[in-house]
Amino acid sequence: MVRNCAPENLEEIVARDSGFDASHRPGMTKVRVMPSDQTRTAILAAAERLYAERGFGDVTLRDIVAEANVNLAAVNYHFGSKDELIAELFVTRSLALNRERLRELRAAEERGGGRAQVADILRALVGPSLRGCIGPERDRSTAARFMIRASIESVPPIRRIRNREIDHLRKFVVALRRALPDRNDVELYWGLHFALAMAQQTVRDSERLTKLSEGKCDLDDVEGVIARVVDVAVMALTAGRVESKAAPRAMAR
Repeated sequence: MVRNCAPENLEEIVARDSGFDASHRPGMTKVRVMPSDQTRTAILAAAERLYAERGFGDVTLRDIVAEANVNLAAVNYHFGSKDELIAELFVTRSLALNRERLRELRAAEERGGGRAQVADILRALVGPSLRGCIGPERDRSTAARFMIRASIESVPPIRRIRNREIDHLRKFVVALRRALPDRNDVELYWGLHFALAMAQQTVRDSERLTKLSEGKCDLDDVEGVIARVVDVAVMALTAGRVESKAAPRAMAR
């Protein structure tokens, strides 16, 4: 069974709210009245299902309130806008994913007596997302499908969060620095960037790879895919330096 990108139960990871009750108003479709925290969770769960199935551009706030059986005022109260709703969903799932990455990194460092192997560091980095987002489609949870959609359709609120939330990645750079003391920081940053890029591209274009390879590349072999990404990333970081053919920068005048 493929592991989810993040825990499936939103109630376990969504903070409780302050006490808004979405009630029926004259002239509006009658909706189910729920305590505030339940309303918030119902909206998030409905939005996640719809975004996972149809994408961010095709889902409106009215679609979400109909799916959640709440009124539009509840969405406006809890989130303020569609962008804020997308952002909260992405943050919720990303926090869980990053916690799993750091848990695996700590375990690797403990096995290595404080200095993890390069392959184990990179496996902790890319493994959790790949385990959740590739593999048999029937095993993919709503959370996994949402994160796949977020990878394919990097809408502005998601891009802003990705560009801001980088502290957990710094811990991987520190671990790589300990494992590869002869490499400078620039090489380590590029190595981490390329490892993440390989994993993201594998998620984004898994169907294309299956068609291109006529099924020879088995994306249901999740651990095999992770091993391939890790192997290439390790080679990039540990192989002898290749002389760059890029044109030198113009000399300062």
